[in-house]
Amino acid sequence: MSTVGGQDQDTITRILDAAAALFAERGYAETSLRTITSTANVNLAAVNYHFGSKKALIQAVFAQFLDPFCETLDAELDRRQAKTEGRTLTVDELIDLLYSTLLKSMEELGDSPNQFMRLLGLAYTQSQEHLRHFIIAKYGTYYSRFTGLLREAMPEVKPEVFYWRLYFMLGASVFTLSSFESISNILKADFDKDSTVNEVVGLLIPAVTGMLNSEDI
Repeated sequence: MSTVGGQDQDTITRILDAAAALFAERGYAETSLRTITSTANVNLAAVNYHFGSKKALIQAVFAQFLDPFCETLDAELDRRQAKTEGRTLTVDELIDLLYSTLLKSMEELGDSPNQFMRLLGLAYTQSQEHLRHFIIAKYGTYYSRFTGLLREAMPEVKPEVFYWRLYFMLGASVFTLSSFESISNILKADFDKDSTVNEVVGLLIPAVTGMLNSEDI
């Protein structure tokens, strides 16, 4: 992907912003490159020049968030482990660190949490095998480090149970944050109570840690 010159960077940013919004709203297969270029006010040649293909553009949309998120999480893990002086991090500490980094990354990028989480959810529900391979290839080391530390924190849990609990955590997180606006609107209508993303994540953390820490079956 080319990033030469301010004009090029502005074009790239507009394409990525338009693509992220449209993919989240309509889905990957349902969003054409022509719709993206029309929304971004660029020509089709600009997408081909900077990204090469629709698949590469989808991957770039993810990299825009995952690059800083993974780097920040890795640095925070280094910092926490240095403080513990060899002590194994607990499930509570790891999950708190994961979600606080998630919120921080979204705030820094100016992304709404429901947009990225919807994109992530669609990656699992739609046929985007290339995206799964891309994420594994580029971010697998980060994922392995975090899940390895989580595994160390709960050695008594059977491997297959640990696997499913990871996906329960992912499912709860993706559904809650991708549907945040809808769920919070229902809460407002039924209980006249407003909620912020930070408040909801604060409730999600103990729910997730409780699920991970529950007794093995």
